[in-house]
Parts: sequence; structure tokens; C-alpha cells
Amino acid sequence: MADTDTIPTSNILSTTSTIPTTSTTSTIPTVVADGVDIVYRVNGTGAGRGSATAALNRILRRKKTEQAAGVRKVHAVRNVSFTAYRGEAIGLIGTNGSGKSTLLKAVAGLLPVENGRIFTDGQPSLLGVNAALMNDLTGERNVHLGGLAMGMSREQVKERYQDIVDFSGINEKGDFITLPMRTYSSGMAARLRFSIAAAKDHDVLLIDEALATGDRTFQKRSEARIRELRKHAGTVFLVSHNNKSIRDTCDRVLWLERGELRMDGATDDVLKEYEKFTGGKK
Repeated sequence: MADTDTIPTSNILSTTSTIPTTSTTSTIPTVVADGVDIVYRVNGTGAGRGSATAALNRILRRKKTEQAAGVRKVHAVRNVSFTAYRGEAIGLIGTNGSGKSTLLKAVAGLLPVENGRIFTDGQPSLLGVNAALMNDLTGERNVHLGGLAMGMSREQVKERYQDIVDFSGINEKGDFITLPMRTYSSGMAARLRFSIAAAKDHDVLLIDEALATGDRTFQKRSEARIRELRKHAGTVFLVSHNNKSIRDTCDRVLWLERGELRMDGATDDVLKEYEKFTGGKK
């Protein structure tokens, strides 16, 4: 089974994207996906489950065992290839179940690939994972722990603490930062996760629907922060069903449909075709 690796320096430029670089991007690849397949296996019911024969077949012949046990395969991503460059902000779009979030998790190294390879230059950070929060701890304590979990030093967390709190807007309606996370709404928790993650400059930042959280004021702050991250030579991937957020934030879009990469190009070009496909703008 293939896995996620760092980009080998010997052939870093041998895999190229069909997207021409712009003045805001470099020619340094940060993520290369080469013929990536991702398959989920869902347990069902079937003959031979739990028998000695099924156990032996499980060791000797995996495919036959899966059929006997009623295991169903779901091909979530099919033969996807692309190259992302330093300085790009890339939107991932597609209808529900098209494989967007699955592909994001694979780039982050959280899901194995069935076939193909994913190469990364630097450490990808999936928003909401590296900044995992604990409900029984206060928001203040979670800011410190989340920052440390992302690799920031105690001094860096201390320096950026107030900026994180202010950015999240947690205290706009009271002193919520000193209360346990279990008292937060889901939106407040999501805003704090984004604020913690955005406090660090990332090699590759992966965001799944983050801009759908909070009011328009917070969304604008989030979009502005993503643009700042790009200036610091990072690469940003954004999964969103909000086409306006994609237009405001991204200069390139990957359109996935039924697990396949249907189109890869400039934001306006891809969204125009996607909106024809879906029957209107979002």
C-alpha cells in the first residue's frame, strides 16, 4: 500500500501541473499527488464470518476474505494527480460525497492511499486536528496546548496569545476564554480552532469548511489571514461549498466529482463550469 512521503529533491520538478504559475506563486512544489486512489472498506454481513476458514483466508487471500465477510469497498478518490506550488491558495470543490475531505485527510497523512503516492515538502497541517481542543479545559488553556501541539514554543504562544483570542472573537460577548470549552457553541469552538491554527505560518495549511463558520466579519478576517499565510510562502488548500469564499480566497481550483478530478484550473474558469453543472451559484 502506498503512503505519504516528503518530496524527493532528486526529482522534485519532474512532476508538473497543467496550471501555469502566476506572479503570486513560485515554481517550488509543496504537494504532489500522483495517481492517488483512496478506498474505504465497510464491514457488512456475509458467509464465513468468524469461521476458522475465514480466518485462514484472511491471512492468505485478503480479497476472498473480504468477499466472504461481506466487506464492501467504497472508492472515494480515483486516480487523482496534481501538483501544488508554494504561494498558491487552492480551492477544492464538488458536490457532497465527491471525495474532497477524504483527499484533504490523505494529504495531511491521516488516511492511507490504496494506489499512487502523495509527496509533501514540509509538514501539512489540517485545521482542527493539529489544534485539537479539550472540552473540560478552558479556552485559555486550550490556546496554550493547541499552540504547543502545532510546534510553537511556549514563548511564541505567549506572544501570540492575545492576538489569537482577539482574532477568534471569543470574548466579544463576555469573558468566555476563561470558561471550559464545553460551554462554547460549535461555532465558537470552530473559530478558536481556526485562530490557533492561523497563528502559525504553515508549510501547507489544509482547511475544511472553516470559512463557513461564524458571521461575515469573522469570515473576512479568515480570508485576510489566508492571504497573509500565502505571502509567507505557504500553500493553502480550502474545501468549501461557498463559491464566494473560494473566489475571494483562491487563485486555483480542483473540482472533484465522484472521486475523480474533473477539472483543474484558474478559479473563475473552474467555478464557471461547476456552476453550470450544479445549476447555479452558491
